[in-house]
Amino acid sequence: MPKQYLGWREWLALPELGIDYIKAKVDTGARTSALHAFRVEPFSKHGEDWVRFGMHPLQYDPSKVVDCEARVLDRRDVRDSGGHMELRYVIRSTILIGGAAVDAEITLTDRESMKFRMLLGRTAMRGNYLVDPGRSYLSRPPPQADGDEPA
Repeated sequence: MPKQYLGWREWLALPELGIDYIKAKVDTGARTSALHAFRVEPFSKHGEDWVRFGMHPLQYDPSKVVDCEARVLDRRDVRDSGGHMELRYVIRSTILIGGAAVDAEITLTDRESMKFRMLLGRTAMRGNYLVDPGRSYLSRPPPQADGDEPA
């Protein structure tokens, strides 16, 4: 099967977390994908470690909040692009990229001040995608009615 092209930014979905659309920066420099999260609260469910968190899926609309829950896969020290280490929760979720579903590890971090609410890391893309850094939104058209600018 031929590999699908992605642009440097793409619209993705995380249906298990209730996120229909989220603009992600395709980041081949990041090993693991990262998702914006605030009010991160660990809890126990059926004897397993879980985390609940809020997230703003639209970069220019902090009034829209999606409340999420996921089983904790791990906690890891992650170095951000500025070289700072942060202990993050790691979850696993399905990411819809175009017509394909990818099972990926995702770290949770506060990305409120960042332009993109999600980074799509290279392990989620490995083996299935090629990145064209001069193009955008090759896998899915931008949403039309949610108020987020596709720029």
